[in-house]
Amino acid sequence: MRSEIVIIGGGIVGVTLAYELAKRGEDVTVLEKKYIGSGSTFRCGTGIRQQFTDEANIRVMRRSVELWKKYSEELNFPFKQTGYLFLLYDDGEVKEFKRNIKLQNKFGVPTRLITPEEAKEIVPLLDTSEVIAASWNPTDGKADPFFATTAFAKEAEKLGAKILEYTEAKDIIVENGEIKGVKTNKGVIETGIVINAANAWAKLINAMAKIPIRIPIEPYKHQGVITQPLKEGQINPMVISLKYNDAYLTQTDHGGIIGGVGIEYGPTYDLTPTYEFIREVSKAFTKIIPALGELLILRTWAGFYAKTPDSNPVIGRIKEIDEFYIAAGFSGHGFMMAPAVAEMLADLMTRGKTDLPIEWYDPYCFERGELRETALQMG
Repeated sequence: MRSEIVIIGGGIVGVTLAYELAKRGEDVTVLEKKYIGSGSTFRCGTGIRQQFTDEANIRVMRRSVELWKKYSEELNFPFKQTGYLFLLYDDGEVKEFKRNIKLQNKFGVPTRLITPEEAKEIVPLLDTSEVIAASWNPTDGKADPFFATTAFAKEAEKLGAKILEYTEAKDIIVENGEIKGVKTNKGVIETGIVINAANAWAKLINAMAKIPIRIPIEPYKHQGVITQPLKEGQINPMVISLKYNDAYLTQTDHGGIIGGVGIEYGPTYDLTPTYEFIREVSKAFTKIIPALGELLILRTWAGFYAKTPDSNPVIGRIKEIDEFYIAAGFSGHGFMMAPAVAEMLADLMTRGKTDLPIEWYDPYCFERGELRETALQMG
């Protein structure tokens, strides 16, 4: 078998990349060792936000939200702009978020500071007794990772892309700095271009290609929870409390509350849920919304944040190996960033340039010791 481009990793980044490249007439194949979305994508918390703290992430996420809206309409999957609400508890938080809001506004993101009373109008069940302000952006939102990933994959296949599930990359054949193929558990695929979109497993793919630079991406276990349903429409936005263990929560279409807290284990490839998480998520959720104390937890699960030292992803081309690219290390933000990342990398590959700030995600930054401001992260 031969394919001009092989993408390793069938999560949301891999399938959106396949869609973008196939749309441009490229011959592309996705390799997924299990089934699409089975890595981190189907374990994510659904959120899509533009409320970041630096120019690059804000610009990328503004474009990503535009694309989420466009593609949800074209490919017929649900994306809802129900907003993100950051609860703020002290003057230091308010000062920091005022700075963030100013920067977000500069790049066209309509975040604003609101009062506790306004926050309670948005989510009446909130306990605002300790809240002194909130950061609110109504154009942030959420999407169903199952519907979205499947929709991108199906459309990519309609455009000619091949998505090979249960096909594991075992090695990358490189001769004199040029890629010749990818060895899989089902044989060799001849190719001259490889994209590492394996995220939590990205370091293993980099090792196969023997890339000569250090790209520190490690898997850390984070966990999620879903509760019994409340009456639908009670908690529409994603609600964030950095004070209470970096908690995030929102309501699904079925009424259950989905979310998590910032308990992290790793580096590890273990996905065993922990009692510590259940205890801490219960404490945080009931501090934010006391009524949640009446609900039973139906299920917990674990997934990976593929983390870099500054929690910003690595996106770009490895110069020493002709046509080896990487889009990984999203540190919990891969789902929300995927459409813009796919456009950005597809632009680089097919046009040689992109309007989005890909230089901020330079794979060589860690080799040079150039860390960015740590990306705002919760859960």
